[in-house]
Amino acid sequence: MHFPIKHFVSYYRPYLKQLSFVLMYAFMSTALALIFPLLVRHVTGDVLSGDLTDAQDQVLQVGLLMIGLAVLQQIFSFLLDYKGHMLGARMERDLRNDLFEHVQRLSFSYFDKVKTGELMSRIGNDLYSISEVYHHGIEDLILFGLRFIGAVTVLLVINARLTLVIVAFLPFMAVFTYFCNKQMNKTFMDNKKKMAEIHTQVEDSLSGVREVQSFNNEALEVNKFRRQNEHFLNSRKETYKVETALYNGVEGFIRFITIAVVLYGATLIIGETLNLADLLAFMLYIDFLVAPIRRMLVFSAMMQDAFTGFQRFSELMHTQSDIKSPNKHVELKALEGSISFKQVGFTYPHSDQSVFKELTLDIRPGEYVALVGASGAGKSTISKLIPRFYDVTQGSVTLDEHDVRHLSLPFVREQIGIVQQDVYLFSGSIKDNIRYGKPEATEEEVIEAARKANAHNFILALPSGYDSEVGQRGVRLSGGQKQRISIARVFLKNPPILILDEATSSLDNESEYIVKESMETLAKGRTTLVIAHRLSTIKNAQRIIVLENGRIVEEGTHESLIENAGPYYSLYNQQFKL
Repeated sequence: MHFPIKHFVSYYRPYLKQLSFVLMYAFMSTALALIFPLLVRHVTGDVLSGDLTDAQDQVLQVGLLMIGLAVLQQIFSFLLDYKGHMLGARMERDLRNDLFEHVQRLSFSYFDKVKTGELMSRIGNDLYSISEVYHHGIEDLILFGLRFIGAVTVLLVINARLTLVIVAFLPFMAVFTYFCNKQMNKTFMDNKKKMAEIHTQVEDSLSGVREVQSFNNEALEVNKFRRQNEHFLNSRKETYKVETALYNGVEGFIRFITIAVVLYGATLIIGETLNLADLLAFMLYIDFLVAPIRRMLVFSAMMQDAFTGFQRFSELMHTQSDIKSPNKHVELKALEGSISFKQVGFTYPHSDQSVFKELTLDIRPGEYVALVGASGAGKSTISKLIPRFYDVTQGSVTLDEHDVRHLSLPFVREQIGIVQQDVYLFSGSIKDNIRYGKPEATEEEVIEAARKANAHNFILALPSGYDSEVGQRGVRLSGGQKQRISIARVFLKNPPILILDEATSSLDNESEYIVKESMETLAKGRTTLVIAHRLSTIKNAQRIIVLENGRIVEEGTHESLIENAGPYYSLYNQQFKL
């Protein structure tokens, strides 16, 4: 795959001002670093080769100048590292926000074929390596490139006395490094916790993407994710403070070692116990030869990792959703609730087997209709075509005689409430989960919705009431409790069309009775489509439609279908014999 260089560079665009400062810091740090060999040359070539009467004073003056330059260089170097890292972190945040928002709007057909773990990897690990290259790419090319070009290769000749000068600094460097690493471990731990929270949020939202899209709450999920991402950015900021202090502190030690070598080496030269070649070898070897080579080797591996990650990122960003709102859509304020399937044919993406061929079905506003049939008959597929989780391959699905493909996608999903067999509750409180049906709902509205769903009493019996945590995916609640919370949030959403997709099939008899009562209350005044596995739950339906191999083979009331002794009668008998 060709590397998308334009896309890669485009993320610098919002931060050109910060980038210009980073480049300036890199240039100034490099320029100041390159002055040191010139000062060494001045000391060894001018001061020490002439009259040595006042040489000691001149050496001290040059030494003070070098200390001043070293301090100034460390300031620029610290700014370069810290500001550069924060530039990379902000770009990483932008990459992650863009990717998450894009994934939220991909269609069901995409999630049918992609593993959540792969998406987690792309949103997490890949983007971190990219941010490091966004920062280090320019810094290393300028900082270490110029240093390497400006460096002079010399033959290092070790001198025992000068070596002792270097060794004398090592205990101080060791103590400094120990305390910095100790603090860094704490910040890294906090980073991991914040990243774990991001992974939890991402997994939560992507695993429940059908719930998100059915409630048209993509924007809500994006905002929740942005908050977690900002927390992670703040955590990273503290890490970079310690990191830059450590790296620049060690660099400072190396610089002062260099100064000490110059000053003591000059004194040895005055005493004629060291030659100029030894001093120059130490100077050049300590800073300008080893560090750039090591750094560029590390950067080469980092760059390859990041470029691969960005290719994966770009590939996902260019993946288009199969389901989109039309550019020009029919404007409607609300729906009465009629549903029609007109000569519908449908085949799932990545499948060769048709589910429907020329299916025709009409449901009147306010009608209570049940769909029954064996597994694979197409019952749940009908419930997925109405809110446009998938598009038909032929014919049309209409709401109030308007093709759903001609209506705004958010509008369509706002008009439909879905209660599914597998209820998905998000990490958070019961109140937050009920409010998912209407994020701006007041506490009174939440409680009223819970009352209608027969959930209020069991919620109050919990230790923290409506503020009780449900656990990830609602693991702290029973199946019946989760189902009632799901019904409560549809009460809060208050849509004109209701789809109940085998909502009681996994419940025990007691829970089924309570949930059934709640669903009957919810269905009043709405167009209701019930997909039923337990036929006892749909006896009161105004119309029961029997599906077989994607075709309607029978329809009528429970009593009339029993009298006909057809497919419904056979299903009913089979179930109650069991």
